[in-house]
Amino acid sequence: MSAGFFYRRLVRPILDLLKQGVTPEKLALSLALGAVLGIFPALGWTTALCALAALALHLNLPAIQIVNYFMYPAQIALLIPFFRLGERLFRAPHLPISVPQIYAMIHVSVWHAIKLLWNTTWHAIVVWFVLAPIIAVILYFVLTPMLRRVLRRMQVATPANVAEAVPCSR
Repeated sequence: MSAGFFYRRLVRPILDLLKQGVTPEKLALSLALGAVLGIFPALGWTTALCALAALALHLNLPAIQIVNYFMYPAQIALLIPFFRLGERLFRAPHLPISVPQIYAMIHVSVWHAIKLLWNTTWHAIVVWFVLAPIIAVILYFVLTPMLRRVLRRMQVATPANVAEAVPCSR
């Protein structure tokens, strides 16, 4: 994937939302929650969770889902660390498993995978519930001033604003 791909699929849609009038605060909250919900340690749930959050909090659905989509690699990468933290928190026995093994189990039998990973997954979800609010708050407070700055720059660079600022000579 190239930088052009990320610009077209992530940055430009966010900039377009700012141009359309979505406030930096609402957009920052949408992006922060999209990122946090996007790493939820149970496969197959993030799209629905993001949609519910967007509807319940009147957030921008495209923004939250765009970030959720881009968080998928992070979700996979963080799955095992969430499992391990859950084992430590609950003093549960170590389950020697890898992401490829999880995918193989799901491919063979979703129900069997759910039964085998049930305790490990809910332990990981508890850890996620502890960490998610902290991560979301940090992201929100980092993204909000950044988005405000971007919006100000876009407003300054807009030709309509430049035309309004130049007095007419009659």
